Amino acid sequence: MTVIKSVAGLGMAGVLGGVLAAAVVVPAVGGAGIATRTAASTLIDLPPAPREEPLSQLTTLLDKNGKRFAQFYEANRTTVPLSRVAPVMRRAIVAIEDARFYEHAGLDIKGTLRAVIANTQAGGIKQGGSSLTQQLVKNILVENAESEKERQAARAPNIARKITELRLALAMEEKYRKDDILERYLNIAYFGAGAYGVEAAARRFFSTSADKLTLAQAATLAGAVRLPYSTDPSLGRTQRARLRERRDTVLDRMAGLGMISQATATATKRAPLAIRLRPEPGGCAESAYPYFCLYVQRELLSNPVFGGTRAERQRRMARGGLVLKTTLDPVAQHAAERAIAARVSAEDTEVAAEAMVEPGTGRIRALAASKKFGRNAGDRNNGPHTTFNLAADVQHGGGMGFQAGSTFKVFTLATALKQGWRFDEGFKTPGMFVPSEGYKDCAGKPVNAPAAKIYNASGEGKGGPHSLSTGTWKSVNIFYMMLERRVGLCNVVETARSLGVTRADGAPLREVPTFTLGVNEMDPLTVAGAFAAFAARGRYCRPVAIVEIVDREGLRTRVPPSCEQALERDVADAVNHILSGVFSQGTMKGQSLGRPAAGKTGTNNGYTSAWFAGYTPDLAAAVSVGDIRGSYRYPLRGVEIGGQSYGQVQGASLPGPIWVASMEAALHDTRPTSFVHPDMSRFGGGHTPGLEEALAAEKRAEQRQASHRRHFRKLRDGYRQYYRWLSRRHRPDH
Repeated sequence: MTVIKSVAGLGMAGVLGGVLAAAVVVPAVGGAGIATRTAASTLIDLPPAPREEPLSQLTTLLDKNGKRFAQFYEANRTTVPLSRVAPVMRRAIVAIEDARFYEHAGLDIKGTLRAVIANTQAGGIKQGGSSLTQQLVKNILVENAESEKERQAARAPNIARKITELRLALAMEEKYRKDDILERYLNIAYFGAGAYGVEAAARRFFSTSADKLTLAQAATLAGAVRLPYSTDPSLGRTQRARLRERRDTVLDRMAGLGMISQATATATKRAPLAIRLRPEPGGCAESAYPYFCLYVQRELLSNPVFGGTRAERQRRMARGGLVLKTTLDPVAQHAAERAIAARVSAEDTEVAAEAMVEPGTGRIRALAASKKFGRNAGDRNNGPHTTFNLAADVQHGGGMGFQAGSTFKVFTLATALKQGWRFDEGFKTPGMFVPSEGYKDCAGKPVNAPAAKIYNASGEGKGGPHSLSTGTWKSVNIFYMMLERRVGLCNVVETARSLGVTRADGAPLREVPTFTLGVNEMDPLTVAGAFAAFAARGRYCRPVAIVEIVDREGLRTRVPPSCEQALERDVADAVNHILSGVFSQGTMKGQSLGRPAAGKTGTNNGYTSAWFAGYTPDLAAAVSVGDIRGSYRYPLRGVEIGGQSYGQVQGASLPGPIWVASMEAALHDTRPTSFVHPDMSRFGGGHTPGLEEALAAEKRAEQRQASHRRHFRKLRDGYRQYYRWLSRRHRPDH
């Protein structure tokens, strides 16, 4: 009875093997015949081998050059064939876990009895009674569990579970060769320190691979499997001391089995553990490019291309084992990060974000923000970190976005050109405008706003006669409100939709008279994707971050661009022609990129946010600036950003310079490409009453101002010379 009581006290604890447990325990209370018949039936009527789901592995993200920049996983595991596991590692794990592995058929009766006696004498768990195949079965059942309740049932220390485990082990022995079972065990076992499987453990513990493990390293890993939490070397000295004891136990066991000599075991035991913990970062927070990583993660969960339902996509991502080649360009990414960091501090409550997209493919080349990705100390809302993907929409981890401002005028411009308007065609505009009539949404419902008063934004144009060209270059609000009414609000909305424009929060676009003034909240990536279509001569491509997926079997799946011709090529060429003038004659005058470029500033009424979106034929980008605490409560007036004071932030004063600096660096090694010249027979000419006179008067005013500046400089220089003469006259030596 002493033996039986001791075994029961240990909760069986892995020392009794299924049927053997029944044969040992039941006779003690009378009933050996029943137990024998039950055991026989249990051994004969075997179930199928347990269902084996693909093991959870890490997913790796590569940039466009094939270099890893992030990885995420549910379990840090990389499966390898047995041929890529050092023979000494195979021997070590068999020696300590199941020395008779190659002799029994799933149940090691001798080993189990030996474990019963050894553990009883020791008063604790000294040896395991489960065969290596039984341990594999338990790991499979835990891995397949979809709830904590199922996981607990797979680990429960009771005879019913042990019998089920044994029967499944016997079924596996019938299905697989011994080496197949050993391979599966080495890939599924948890070794501690977050490492699942022998390959991940070799990397994590010793910064090596499974096929290069030495005797000492193999014995260490084999010893860690039994008690992976109490021997976790990443937790401290106490755990490392236990791990060394386990290593030495394995070495003694290998010597006892004749796998190595006792002299070799003794010599190896004198060596230090020599743990070289290699970081295995998991998750986007530890990536070099966290915002891009987060976008990829969310894309895997939201895009039906990667699974029919969200649950299916979630399971696929959790299982991992994928290698994702992405569109990330490190050169463009660094260019965007440096341009933002030079002008906006991570400590500022004002935030800048930028997205870069390749025209004609939609490939996302960079996603950057002024704040670092992660949580602030004490989980406070404001600080140098954020968990929002500021360059993307809510679906991809972003926030609510900022009103896009005058960047939306480009959709009204494109609509007008589609309808036959010419570059110099326009009309007179008042100093104030009320959208009281003539506006209908796409449902045909009037959406006039008779209580609204529209003014031209400070610094972005005045009233008077304006053409398509001048109204765009000077970003005249009233001109564009009137133009939108003439070409039709719904037509403008449809143009924007065809270019991929959706709100950052996923809500329907607000179809209101101020649509052309950018009343909808947007994210930089969506805006950059829309502007990239103009650069691609009207070909809109949905922004894409993944170009190739390699699954765990090595099957490669290309992810082609999703594109359509949203605008006529000629119309896009005409838009490019006008937007090029923004740099030479408009709101960005004096901020040249040094190559053909086009773009549009965006400054919201009340300075709630500021934007610049622009492109070359090779790259498009959009930059937004706003206060992360709320753009309406905290407008960009009287602010200090990046150590510089601003009376008010306009599209050309901060987003514009960020865009220029980032694009210059991103395109440094790209040969300049020209836009296609527009069809002047279709778009050239046109007439705006009073425009020539207004432009002539404006030119005269500029000449007067220039003359005044020259006169002032002469006076200033004259006074400076006079004061220098006076200072010399009053020197002591005179």
